[in-house]
Amino acid sequence: MKMESNYHAPVMLTECLDALQIKPNGTYVDVTFGGGGHSRAILNALGPKGTLIAFDQDEDAKANLPADKRLVFIDQNFEFIGNHIDYQGLLPVDGILADLGVSSHQFDVADRGFSFRFDEADLDMRMQVNDGINNPSAAYIVNNYTEAQISDLLFQYGELQNARSIAASICHFRMGQPIQKVGQLKEAIKKQTPKLGDYKFFAQVFQALRIAVNREMEVLKTFLQQVPQILAPKGRLVVMSYHSLEDRLVKNFIASGQFSGTLEKDFFGNIKKPLQAVNRKVIVATNAELAENPRARSAKLRIAEKP
Repeated sequence: MKMESNYHAPVMLTECLDALQIKPNGTYVDVTFGGGGHSRAILNALGPKGTLIAFDQDEDAKANLPADKRLVFIDQNFEFIGNHIDYQGLLPVDGILADLGVSSHQFDVADRGFSFRFDEADLDMRMQVNDGINNPSAAYIVNNYTEAQISDLLFQYGELQNARSIAASICHFRMGQPIQKVGQLKEAIKKQTPKLGDYKFFAQVFQALRIAVNREMEVLKTFLQQVPQILAPKGRLVVMSYHSLEDRLVKNFIASGQFSGTLEKDFFGNIKKPLQAVNRKVIVATNAELAENPRARSAKLRIAEKP
């Protein structure tokens, strides 16, 4: 069995465990099992009657599963978390952990196409590799979406100011040959690539495509809307996000129950707010952790509690 150290180092592990306030006989959820680092720590904190529900749609994650009767593993995306947990008869839960980052393993395995470091890799980026019907690959997007569609997703999900010119270059390149490999995409947008800051530029382009391929914003919204119904009173939601788009959604939802951040009132003028923020200031990794795991540098941790 692979160990999580070879797959993905759990980010802010101590902070996450402290935030969950684990009760020995409680029921907890890790919505992105990955290498199992956070899940193992939760299991270690649980007593013999405790339960951990873990989600992961990535087939590779199954190799990290521990043999533990207290673990219920669901090999699905966490978008419809409520239905899955209800089917298991485990509602409500005492805490939910969502580490929204892409695992180190996914970035480091060339054939997944998540990283721009491997020019010969297929341009795939699907978290669930066999889900071609529901989630088209990144190659499908760059070869079949219109120029306007590509421009929109690059601007919205990559926050690229020159999204239109990048999209135009992609569409011009694909007229001569299909874009199937990572290196071909980089070649297609070569004229838009800055001489300085090319790493950040490619990171933004690949982030935008990955988010679009896996419907990450839609999944996050659907998930967050279910959290208040899933959590028991005083249950905790702990979310780690890795880019501003995710963090903004999480922050606004915790603050207001709305993704816009606007507070709503009921008929009697009472504010409708399903969760209460535990930490007003976002939590980030310590310098000591950053020295050991540089990929934690963009992580932002937010904690909420159901009244």
